[in-house]
Amino acid sequence: MNAEIIAVGSELLLGQITNTNAKFISSQLSELGINVFYHTVVGDNSSRLQETIRIAESRADLIIFSGGLGPTKDDLTKETIAKHLGTTLTFDPVALESIESYFVRQGRVMTENNRKQALVLEGCDVLANHHGMAPGMLYENDGRFYLLLPGPPKELQPMFQFEAKPLLAARLTDGATIVSHVLRFYGIGEAELETRVQDILEAQSNPTVAPLAADGEVTLRITAKASTEQEAWLLIEAKKSEILALVGEYQYGVDDESLASKMVEMLLDNGLTIAAAESLTAGLFQSELAEIPGVSQALVGGVVTYTEQAKMDQLGISAQLLKNHGVVSSECAGWMAKNVREKFGTSIGVGLTGAAGPDSHGNEPAGTIWIGISLGQEPPVTYRLQLSGSRNTNRLRAVKFTFSFLMRKFVEKGYKKR
Repeated sequence: MNAEIIAVGSELLLGQITNTNAKFISSQLSELGINVFYHTVVGDNSSRLQETIRIAESRADLIIFSGGLGPTKDDLTKETIAKHLGTTLTFDPVALESIESYFVRQGRVMTENNRKQALVLEGCDVLANHHGMAPGMLYENDGRFYLLLPGPPKELQPMFQFEAKPLLAARLTDGATIVSHVLRFYGIGEAELETRVQDILEAQSNPTVAPLAADGEVTLRITAKASTEQEAWLLIEAKKSEILALVGEYQYGVDDESLASKMVEMLLDNGLTIAAAESLTAGLFQSELAEIPGVSQALVGGVVTYTEQAKMDQLGISAQLLKNHGVVSSECAGWMAKNVREKFGTSIGVGLTGAAGPDSHGNEPAGTIWIGISLGQEPPVTYRLQLSGSRNTNRLRAVKFTFSFLMRKFVEKGYKKR
């Protein structure tokens, strides 16, 4: 099964918003074993959209549209598709009632054009929109499937996950069960990981194994197809054992887990608390932790000490140390970690300092990062990174490396790990 994703909206062509929907849909389709060979973006123009549909029909069995289902005149996706396929639009009573109820709850008068959002292709499967107004649609015509989804990601993603995906799985996989499992790695580059598992990649059939790099970390997605879910998982676990025998020391999590979520798990499971002193990351380390529910039991606080004076005033670091070693140094990172731990009375203290770029800092080139970790009464340990990304990429990678170093220290200490 081959798919093409068509994003509709002039705002995408003007660069006003990023097409994150295509990335999300592609990742979801890969779990169903559906190939995506083309991403297309077209503006709010009926004739150009019809031409785009004709091209997509020549090379795809499943065409997925995002956007253009709203109430305004430039929302013309379903009207254009209905015209192209020679079918009609009809009001879906459930969708119309949902839209009318929304305006009643809000105490607002519903304008006539909002009724347009309840129009659907005659004979389609209607996909409920629990996070907005316009329903989605799955329509079959002459052996080809047309999937229409709203544009806002907060509506599209849950609709695809919970409404469209089960329908596609039932119709497009010949009754087979497809299961995907993602292995997450950090501290190893995409090229090195691929080299280590090259034999597995070359010999794959079922399950398939696909590498993917993002934000400094690497994943391997294992996808198995079988008659039952249990059989698919047996295939996945066997392949997973082969992979981890080669690169298991770099694995930190699976599926939707993140470095931050695994970090918080280890803190909570071991009754540990943490505080951070941040310079180049300016609070990003604490912000990443704060996205994880339950972190308030572990994250006590922290400080952003961006300048030398702030490091002296907030952390008590001596002017002489900064003069002798500089801000971007092992000594500075170590004292930042130790003093913030003592300041907040936590089990762990973290210090992050460096030259994020694009300019150097003193004698230290751009991308030089020092990470300090203070555990209890032990002398702080420090780690040096030399990164080569953009300024903000270096900042994010510094945070992720800190999570990775911390988790390795926890393992060395024999802390519990889920």
